Amino acid sequence: MATNTGIVARRRMTARRLPAVFRGTRARRSYAAPAFRVAALILLGLALFLVMLLTEGWVDVGAYAPLVLLAGLYLAPGAMLLVSATFVTELVISSSMRGWTPSIIIAVASIVAVVVLMLSTSRSRARIGVQGHHGESMFVDLRDRLRAFGELPELPTRWHAETAVESAYGQSFSGDFVVATRSHSGQWLEVVLVDVSGKGVQAGTRALLLSGALGGLLGEMEPERFLGAANSYLVRQEWDEGFATAVHVSIDLTSGEFSIGNAGHPAAVQFVNGSGRWAMQGDTAGPLLGVIEDATFTRASGQLHRGDALVLYTDGVIETRHRDLNVGVDRMLGAAERLVPRGFTGGAQRLCASAKAGETDDRAVVMIWRD
Repeated sequence: MATNTGIVARRRMTARRLPAVFRGTRARRSYAAPAFRVAALILLGLALFLVMLLTEGWVDVGAYAPLVLLAGLYLAPGAMLLVSATFVTELVISSSMRGWTPSIIIAVASIVAVVVLMLSTSRSRARIGVQGHHGESMFVDLRDRLRAFGELPELPTRWHAETAVESAYGQSFSGDFVVATRSHSGQWLEVVLVDVSGKGVQAGTRALLLSGALGGLLGEMEPERFLGAANSYLVRQEWDEGFATAVHVSIDLTSGEFSIGNAGHPAAVQFVNGSGRWAMQGDTAGPLLGVIEDATFTRASGQLHRGDALVLYTDGVIETRHRDLNVGVDRMLGAAERLVPRGFTGGAQRLCASAKAGETDDRAVVMIWRD
């Protein structure tokens, strides 16, 4: 036992030492890379300065612009300030030696404006800890992850579902998102459509965090407890704009029976094939998510028969400035009515496109139907 304990202890000590060595190597590299960039940009600026002096004006002061852009993208604010100061000093010296003509004054002022703009860009990138192309890569990855949460699971024969999510002004991030799951037995489908406060990029980070949390809750508890658990999570976050609306539906894919809960969200609508009419489902909205602790959420029940459809949507689909929401609901129902003769395939995207608000608001639609 003593021998084994000693071996384990030595292995643990070695395991602790190795990462420290590697961390030291990475640290040296992390310091070396910015220093190399600073030195390279300063040398390029100096070379450009000498060329401007020797060629007597053949090279314009605007040639500094690409160097300023590179510095803003790849350097931390302090290094960016140092490099920019050398560029501006060289510009002032070369311009003074050549004479301050109106065109040179405008060119130098433009370069200084670019320096100020790129310094602001460098500071914003430093806040999230990325320079260069890594910032764009990170946001693309976040956007793709948010979209992946909204992918619907494969459904059994005669069941179909579609989603459409459009962000305000065509931005990459939306405050509206969908999370869906199917039970291990395959009998149950659960879908939640959420509208986070804010629009576009402003709501994107909160939507990503909340979608991950709701994805962990969905299907892991009774449907009656889901909205309450989501509300408790949001309350704990204490975000300045921490509220959200949501509609959650749980469907038995064998019988078509479903239950639906609403947290301050527009009521779902169901097409009843037997009557040929659209009807509201779960129109008694509970409180917003993230506002009231220990809030309770009532649920409504129904059943999807052959030929029926269920539509979940966010307020961007029905909301219009200076118009009552009922007008928007009627307009959406009119668009939904036109889907019936041609079939519901592609209906989610068409309902999204029919929104009167257009690109001024985030919009999302989930359509589930049974042949």
